[in-house]
Amino acid sequence: MMDRVAIITGGSRGIGRATALAAARRGWRVCIAYATNAAAAGAVVAEIEAGKGAAIAVRCDVAHEADIVALFRAADGFGPLGALVNNAGVVGVTARLDDMSAERIQHIMTVNVVGSLLCAREAVRRMSTRHGGQGGVIVNLSSAAARLGSANTYVDYAASKGAIDTFTRGLADEVAAEGIRVTGVRPGLIDTEIHGSGGDPERAHRLSSSVPMRRVGTADEVASAIVWLMSDEASYVTGSILDVSGGR
Repeated sequence: MMDRVAIITGGSRGIGRATALAAARRGWRVCIAYATNAAAAGAVVAEIEAGKGAAIAVRCDVAHEADIVALFRAADGFGPLGALVNNAGVVGVTARLDDMSAERIQHIMTVNVVGSLLCAREAVRRMSTRHGGQGGVIVNLSSAAARLGSANTYVDYAASKGAIDTFTRGLADEVAAEGIRVTGVRPGLIDTEIHGSGGDPERAHRLSSSVPMRRVGTADEVASAIVWLMSDEASYVTGSILDVSGGR
């Protein structure tokens, strides 16, 4: 995959940032998609370039199809696409379903589900041998919440990640004969900023006793799983979803 491009959505922080850095170390040319924080995305690009890697940052809000199309067009000018990491996602503040607005639920589903499907659509159009591509890999970020349900916390987020699990399985079957592997990763309690977005920045550490390994995970540990799935070392893996959750 040397000199092929990996698009990583939500690549300016957390798991996305860690994945961008890990992919660059493996020789990928990295296209970092970010929604708002241009400075953070630029810092990731600078760190990759300091390590003699190649990277660009492109603003893209995956809630908008036009942004997604523009992202992939920008990546086209950077090199042939070899991988997509559907990492961009949002979570709402802790709430029961009966306290959630339609606007909140719609936003969660638009970003986490529709955005991922549209990014995958653009990737398939470029990577599938059916369209003249050279094959590639799609890694979808799910969550242990898809299995656990996240009652009294954010069932809308959990439902969106359950949809991602189903999508991963279906798309894997759809494009397996066209040179594309589609896989997923389910992080558990990981020490990232997303818990702050949910209004409980200490949530992961507070719940660490519920993890069989008795600790939270790191973004780097999730990134290691992602870049392995992107690599030829996982050449016979498709349709699988890897739990990176400390056994939770």
